[in-house]
Amino acid sequence: QTGANDLQTKADRLVQMSICASLARKFPKVTIIGEEELSTDEVSEELIEDGHCEEILKKACPAQYSGIKEEELVIWVDPLDGTKEYTEGLLDHVTVLIGIAYGGKAIAGVINQPYYNYEAGANAVLGRTIWGVLGIGAFGFQLTEAPAGKHIVVTTRSHSSALVNECISALNPDSVIRVGGAGNKIIQLIEGKASAYVFASPGCKKWDTCAPEAILHAVGGKITDMHGNSFQYNKEVKHMNSAGVLATLRNYDYYASRIPNTVKQSLVP
Repeated sequence: QTGANDLQTKADRLVQMSICASLARKFPKVTIIGEEELSTDEVSEELIEDGHCEEILKKACPAQYSGIKEEELVIWVDPLDGTKEYTEGLLDHVTVLIGIAYGGKAIAGVINQPYYNYEAGANAVLGRTIWGVLGIGAFGFQLTEAPAGKHIVVTTRSHSSALVNECISALNPDSVIRVGGAGNKIIQLIEGKASAYVFASPGCKKWDTCAPEAILHAVGGKITDMHGNSFQYNKEVKHMNSAGVLATLRNYDYYASRIPNTVKQSLVP
C-alpha cells in the first residue's frame, strides 16, 4: 500500500491482469491503458476470459463505427474504481471501468458493479453490468432523471479540498451526496439520484472518465472539465484530468454557468 488515498490492492492488480490480458489476446492491435503498472509476465489461464455477450452481439454496429480498424482503438481500464471505499467495506461504491475510445473520443463503455445488491439479503442477485455505445444507447439500468427543480450535487468522498467545497457552495445545492468512485457518481446521475457531478480538483484520471463518459453521452448527458472542454482519450494524451470534472444528465448549462472563475483559474487544463 502506497498511502491512504492511493491504496493498491491485490484485487486491483488481478482484475487489471484479467481484463488487459483477455482483451490483448482477442484484440492484439488495440492500445490498452490501465491504471496499474503491471509486469508483462505470463498471465495464468484462469484469469483469461474468452467468452462474449450474446445480448450485445444482437445489436447492430452503428454505421459510423463499422469501418474502424483494431489499431485505431484505445481502451482505458480502471480495474477497481473506488479503491479506498473498497478497503473500508463500502462495496456499493466500487466499480470496474472499461472505456473504448476512437479518434480521441469515448465511444463505448462498461461499468461493472461487482457488489451491487450486496446488502439486499442472501437471495439477491449480486452484481450488475451497465454498458453503452454512442449511437446504440445504454443498458443494464433504469434511466431516471433527478427530481425537477432540485439541485443535488454528487462529489468526492475521500478527496475533498477547500476548492472542491468552494465550487459546491457556489452552486447553492439543495443537497450534496459524497460517494467514492467516478463510475459510481455517473450511476447517481443516470439513475436520478443526483443532478450534477462536480469535482473541482485535478485528481481524476482518463481511466476514471472514459467508460462513464460513453455511457452518459449515449443517454444524452454531458461531461467536461471545469472550463467546458471535452476530454481527449487518444493514446498520447496525459492521464490526468487536471481541470476537474463537471457532468450532468440534463441542464448542463445551468451548472456550468455557476462555476466560479476562481475555481476555473485554479484548475489548468
